[in-house]
Amino acid sequence: MTADAVKRILAGDVRSAARLMRGIENGDRVAFETLETLYPQTGKAYIIGVTGSPGGGKSTLVDVLIGAFRRRGMTVGVAAIDPTSPLTGGAILGDRVRMQQHCTDQGVFIRSVATRGWLGGLARAAIGIVHVMDAMGKDIVLVETVGIGQQEVDVTRLADTSVFVLTPGSGDAIQMMKAGILEVADIFVINKADQEGASRAKVDLKSMLSMKNNLPDERQPPVVLTEAINGRGIEELTDEILKHRKFLVSQGGWQKRERQRASHELTEAIESSLKDYIKLSVNQTTKDKLVEDLVQRRISPQAAASAIVSQLLRQCDTSV
Repeated sequence: MTADAVKRILAGDVRSAARLMRGIENGDRVAFETLETLYPQTGKAYIIGVTGSPGGGKSTLVDVLIGAFRRRGMTVGVAAIDPTSPLTGGAILGDRVRMQQHCTDQGVFIRSVATRGWLGGLARAAIGIVHVMDAMGKDIVLVETVGIGQQEVDVTRLADTSVFVLTPGSGDAIQMMKAGILEVADIFVINKADQEGASRAKVDLKSMLSMKNNLPDERQPPVVLTEAINGRGIEELTDEILKHRKFLVSQGGWQKRERQRASHELTEAIESSLKDYIKLSVNQTTKDKLVEDLVQRRISPQAAASAIVSQLLRQCDTSV
């Protein structure tokens, strides 16, 4: 992209930002070079992760949270992580059929991102897209994940504030304990609170949270009852998010999370670069032979991987 396009993105231009985001999703080299140019202008947005099991109403919750932040004069970006279409590789559903009331609001930018098989409820390109929204000048960036499994809590590594959404009587409390969500979520939301058992679920959850051993710089995560479809409890949830931001800033936690996020992003970038290097450097004949050896049980996956690494190291030695 041109220097003029970078200036347009920094000025909040949606079309230029969307083109860059598409390039990041596609792994385009020029797109990542542009992202490097933008990176020094990032670090100002407050990132909120919204996660939870499927069917909890995360999209509806994000929709009404957009309105709540806009009423407080804040600009908002949304990265909605969607399952991948098996036919096109694109995001299923996405922003074309949700959050439509905000499509004409220039203070809101919504982007659907396909997971493309990436585990953890996040797309591989999500961090880059969040950086672009940050560079656009968005005050708040909401990251909504795909419905997650027990061990998939990657959004907590990306977000400043992590919001976990569950519903009454769904068994989510037990799944939460297994997943270790109690250790990483900052705010818990019991959505669809008009259903039977919501108050009891709140009591049970607060009881579990009271048994958690908090560090000196941590606070007890609040539990908020909401009916997102009716807008109930949303202002209270927004207040709790902003209280958590204020708490992090006062305790130095925001900088700590920024450092942790940078470390995580560095690891992701190293792994991605190594995968690309391996794809380019390992010829298909060698790979096919190793796959056949695996199928015939003549070699283990670990031994096969070691053989590839040894080959790559020899190539590096000869090229020096």
